Amino acid sequence: MATTERSKRQWQRALDCAGNGIRPKQAGGEASSSGKLLTERKQGKVSSSSKSGAGVPKPTRAKASSQTSSKAPIPTVVLDDAEFGAEEVDDLPFLDAVVKVFCIHTEPNFSLPWQRKRQFSTNSSGFIIGGNRVLTNAHSVEHHTQVKVKRRGSDIKFVAAVLAIGTECDIAMLTINDDSFWRGVTPVEFGALPRLQDPITVVGYPIGGDTISVTSGVVSRIEITSYVHGASELLGVQIDAAINAGNSGGPSFNDRGQCIGIAFQSLKHEDCENIGYVIPTPVISHFIMDYERHGHYTGFPVLGIEWQRMENPDLRRAVGMKANQKGVRIRRVEPTAPAARHLRSSDILLSFDGVDIANDGTVPFRSGERIGFTYLVSQKYTGQRARVRVLRSGQIIENAVEVTIPKRLVPAHNKGRPPSYYIVAGIVFAAVSVPYLRSEYGKDYDYDAPVKLLDKLMHNFAQTEDEQLVVISQVLAADANIGYEDIVNTQIIAFNGTAVRNLKHLAHMVDNCNDGFMRFDLEYQQMIVLDAQVAKSATPEILSMHCIPSGMSDDLRT
Repeated sequence: MATTERSKRQWQRALDCAGNGIRPKQAGGEASSSGKLLTERKQGKVSSSSKSGAGVPKPTRAKASSQTSSKAPIPTVVLDDAEFGAEEVDDLPFLDAVVKVFCIHTEPNFSLPWQRKRQFSTNSSGFIIGGNRVLTNAHSVEHHTQVKVKRRGSDIKFVAAVLAIGTECDIAMLTINDDSFWRGVTPVEFGALPRLQDPITVVGYPIGGDTISVTSGVVSRIEITSYVHGASELLGVQIDAAINAGNSGGPSFNDRGQCIGIAFQSLKHEDCENIGYVIPTPVISHFIMDYERHGHYTGFPVLGIEWQRMENPDLRRAVGMKANQKGVRIRRVEPTAPAARHLRSSDILLSFDGVDIANDGTVPFRSGERIGFTYLVSQKYTGQRARVRVLRSGQIIENAVEVTIPKRLVPAHNKGRPPSYYIVAGIVFAAVSVPYLRSEYGKDYDYDAPVKLLDKLMHNFAQTEDEQLVVISQVLAADANIGYEDIVNTQIIAFNGTAVRNLKHLAHMVDNCNDGFMRFDLEYQQMIVLDAQVAKSATPEILSMHCIPSGMSDDLRT
């Protein structure tokens, strides 16, 4: 005991000295920090033996301090594993299943849609699961041109193939077509959804170093969470363990070494700290099963409605609800959703798949917990049916409703496809999406974009499967379009009196126009009129001037 206590005091003195400007010095005169020394000792680079003096830290003071104190020599601190009673132990086996992901991205250029932006690289984390597959975040490999994966302790980067990208759930699945990559590794085991205050360990390769990092905390909250990258709302787990850049895609483990989530986002705000989020196992399992059932990712379906809480007693009485009835009021039904054939505005949604819905829109979850009823919808797979019970005009009606992913007027994602465009007489037309708005107006697009476009983004539904919001993205100045140079991001309503359904429809009408003039009716009662023959003949020269290979994107040719 005396030896151990003396050793602890000596080690503490070494740390105190390092904090006061005294740096340990290795044999040979090369200075080293105590952290690096410990790392080298673990890797076997620093011997615990002191026969030749190698690896023994010899704290020395800075010159200013050594001039004022020369009476007593500074004692040599010898660090010996045997003296501490330490022994070589292997790390937990699940750590070897955590990998580092290297990705080269080439994002689309929405301002110049006929080309891409300069490529850039990112590092993130991932982990090995059964079936020779690797899971990581979707945003870690979005717009990838090359993905490589490196195992812990290896110096080889293996080229990976992307099997599926789940944008809504922010999960991607990779594989490596090299047997040597999988040799000697045990895939992670998935555990059940954790409880509040359960310990959690986040493992990955975050910023601040090149080796694996481990942070720990507890489960703080489990609820329907906004997925920033996916622009969706799914089950999420809030934790207080640190999640930093590079942790994305890394696994989170419980105290039994089972994976219970994937780190994917954190909340950065001056009023909070240590708020991170992981994708829980129900969402991960849905993604994996979706891929295995369909051979590709189909997504998390929705019911296709907007709803209102029924917490006000007067509102409940006014719609004919009895005292023992609970539910939510359907405000609107998306026209392209299958639910539009069965549900109507002002219906009271009482239950979903036999589970009663409360007036606040929640359903029983676990003992002492409730969760939004959309969780039940998200557990379905695209194309499946669910029993829906509604109250309509005092009558209870039950239908089997198909859940799917309705067409959005302004899509949240381009699903990896290049942006569509069409050019005539230097006027560039494009279809609006959230990535387009983000490219044009930055991350605060929901404040800075034109009000008309934001209104359509947040409140308008697509009336048909092929409907798009088409705008003039920009005008490439030329003699043929003089006077129209300042028209930017304004919606096209009609062409020569015919309503524009989508970008392909507009391109078809312009290409087949036999009238003398082309008339484009715009939002805000604006109008563009061009001489049809002059506009078409000027287009090739304008394309050549701006080094544009084609007047339309490839998807408009089919």
